[in-house]
Amino acid sequence: MITRQRRAAGVCVLFAALTAGIALPTAALADETTAAAPKVNLVLDVSGSMRERDIDGQSRMAAAKQAFNEVLDATPEDVQLGIRTLGANYPGDDQKTGCKDTAQLYPVGPLDRTEAKAAVATLAPTGWTPIGPALLKAADDLDGGTGSKRIVLISDGEDTCAPLDPCEVAREIAAKGIGLTIDTLGLVPNTRMRQQLSCIAEATGGTYTSVEHTDELTDRVNQLVDRAADPVVTPVATEGASECAKAPALESGLYTDRAEFGQQRWYRVDVLPGRELRASVSVSADRDVNPGYGVLLRAVTVHGREIVRGEAAGNGRTDVISTGLRYPKREGDDDDADKPAAETVCLQVTHSFSAAAGVKTTPGLPLELTVDVVDGPSEASDVAAFGLGRGWWLLGALVLTGFVGGLLWGWLSRWRVAVWRAN
Repeated sequence: MITRQRRAAGVCVLFAALTAGIALPTAALADETTAAAPKVNLVLDVSGSMRERDIDGQSRMAAAKQAFNEVLDATPEDVQLGIRTLGANYPGDDQKTGCKDTAQLYPVGPLDRTEAKAAVATLAPTGWTPIGPALLKAADDLDGGTGSKRIVLISDGEDTCAPLDPCEVAREIAAKGIGLTIDTLGLVPNTRMRQQLSCIAEATGGTYTSVEHTDELTDRVNQLVDRAADPVVTPVATEGASECAKAPALESGLYTDRAEFGQQRWYRVDVLPGRELRASVSVSADRDVNPGYGVLLRAVTVHGREIVRGEAAGNGRTDVISTGLRYPKREGDDDDADKPAAETVCLQVTHSFSAAAGVKTTPGLPLELTVDVVDGPSEASDVAAFGLGRGWWLLGALVLTGFVGGLLWGWLSRWRVAVWRAN
């Protein structure tokens, strides 16, 4: 009897061990998936000024609620989302108390859309605008995990909790090196608010967007939430030179720089035969600029001969303007096939933005440059392989054709005049 009990106990222990062995890896895998999940914290200004009725005939608060409901419906399943408020609870006049008025309305984690919508529905414009304290708390909400982290701040006014500068708070968050990005959206912005929100976004590599319509707010927040699920690529800070000879040598990657108004920025890339250079540049208008703008990206040789160019232009309001180019280098361009020499291609970036009256021109506008050197086209007949750098052949042919045509036309004219005189 005792032996049978021992055998039964042993079987139970073995079964439990096998069960645990199967369950533990599954739990560990779930923990890893959760830790790597992208996180987004929506920070909403619920201060008294959100009562203003100047967005599509409704209050700013109503527009924000409508946008939030649509965003919650469209949030990807793998994104952990939270909502934090500022100025939602204290209606009094004591600044010290008002500057502590920030709360987590919905915790960052797996999204229960019904619960989150019910929480948003309770909001009513109330108090102060403690942007700095709210950002500090929002960063703490996102602590932990290895996935991307993003704060999306939506506000209609400047911070009212000086001397705690929100711009300095954003720089402090960036200095922690936790990979957190802050994007800002300004509802019906004025100049000072735009400057503050732009500074906050700039400090962490985020973006600033002006919003004056409900659909704009919905679309932009959706874009930012979707972006959180994208693979994280950290741009490398670089500093372009005023001429190619002094320019930094770049490899494939993503780079950030600043371009002053009316300034050229130069970079260098080495391209081996059989390889193709692909480059694109984006210039952001992070302050008031005049209508009429453009950006030019040129690839030239070290001797200044243009190879290819990309350009874009526009007129009116914009947040960013981009262009790109590609340059395949053919295999047969080098005589020594055993040791092919790389060609140094100089990239020149120029923009024609101009600052509006009273707007600071320094630092320059944010510039993002993507460089990719890949295997070239397999077809030797690819027209891009010739580039615009060989346009001098066409130019020479046109000049020769024009010269011969001019001679023939001149001879024909003189012959007709001579015949006319003879008659």
